Amino acid sequence: MSQQSAVPKPSLQGVRTKVRKGQVKAQAKHEPAAFRDQLYKHLETVPENDFEGFSAKLVQAGGTLEYLKYADALFEILLVGGLIQPGGSYLDDGAPMSPFSIFNARNPPDLEELKKYVDVFNKLNRRCMRLWSRVIYCACGVNHEYRFKYLQKPFEEQSLPTLLQYIGRWSSEQRDKLAMTLGLLLSQGLVTAACLQSLTKDHLVKNDQSINILALVFSAYLTDQSIDHLAATLKRGNIKDLLLFFPPNKRDAKVLDAFFREKNLPTVADWYTKKQYAIAKDAIMKELKEVVERSDDSESIISAIQSKLEEQRLPEAELIQSIWQGLMASVDWSARPDQIEGLALREVGKFAPVLVAFCKGPKTQVALINIVQVYCYDDTRVMKAFPQILKVLYNKDCVSDQAIIYWHQKGSKPQGRQHFLKATEGLVKEQEESEEDEDEE
Repeated sequence: MSQQSAVPKPSLQGVRTKVRKGQVKAQAKHEPAAFRDQLYKHLETVPENDFEGFSAKLVQAGGTLEYLKYADALFEILLVGGLIQPGGSYLDDGAPMSPFSIFNARNPPDLEELKKYVDVFNKLNRRCMRLWSRVIYCACGVNHEYRFKYLQKPFEEQSLPTLLQYIGRWSSEQRDKLAMTLGLLLSQGLVTAACLQSLTKDHLVKNDQSINILALVFSAYLTDQSIDHLAATLKRGNIKDLLLFFPPNKRDAKVLDAFFREKNLPTVADWYTKKQYAIAKDAIMKELKEVVERSDDSESIISAIQSKLEEQRLPEAELIQSIWQGLMASVDWSARPDQIEGLALREVGKFAPVLVAFCKGPKTQVALINIVQVYCYDDTRVMKAFPQILKVLYNKDCVSDQAIIYWHQKGSKPQGRQHFLKATEGLVKEQEESEEDEDEE
């Protein structure tokens, strides 16, 4: 047996073993420097500031160079002008800076010029997408052009986050160029806001570095898009709280508001304030519903609201709106249709002490009337009960006669205005006559 096992097995001579392409690529050397040198040969032939020429050469080079394999190297070259080694410094191998990069833009940075650079990125992504979709179509008979963005993913998930974490190593002009370019890339949908997460790292938020970069990003973004568009972009990128871009000792809403107003970005400050108000209002409404389910004692409800206000202050009009909506949401409206109006009046009377506690000024009282008006307009079950609800609010000292008269004359909301004004004519006339009697006395 031992002799038989020692006999070598027969083999075929001169036969080539077929290796899959994927295996060959996996075993191939990763040589970003060689990739850079080959890319330079394409770019060096283009005159300076010939953006159409650079676009054409980059697309042409994409036919022979492995852009996907060397995506990090590609975007390092196009953004900062050379290969970056761990730590953020340039690879020191004697190579010149790239003939094309964002850092080649003139100083001080000009937004209109940077838009031309960003247009090159846009064309590169779009044309390479078409090139690869044709390859897929030939291979499987299905055109995936509308989905296949093979360069966007490594760009926003690897290249940009890596470069942003080294933002402190660039000069102030280079940082400004990169930040403004990022704002334009975001506004055109070439990347998502998820890449901004890199700026929340501890070594970047200190000394206001991250928040200053973010201000430039927002400023560039808002030259082409609205604040609502920016808000939607941040939400999709899972950017939940702008305070995380501030140093820990400055994470305060007032500091944020003052910072963005100083940077001539009042729309960002206003948007953030409204967002915080919305969060606080939701918290109050949720808390009210839970407290009312446990107990309908007015003192307990008032105490719960005051506790929430210690966490986040709200303007009086916003506060009274959240209180009304929270209280009405706690009501069981499952009664018969003919009993709904009576139920509404009883519940308003029961919760009146809570409304009185937070409805002290004339503006807040008018705001409460408008809130009730819109509520009755939206819920047609209680629409006819509006005059009676207003009467209950007056009798319980939630609103004054002056507030009712002002609302009727010029302070009402457009929702159902004519209907509600006509329905309350009798009540308003009664209040006006009451005022006249008081004046005569």
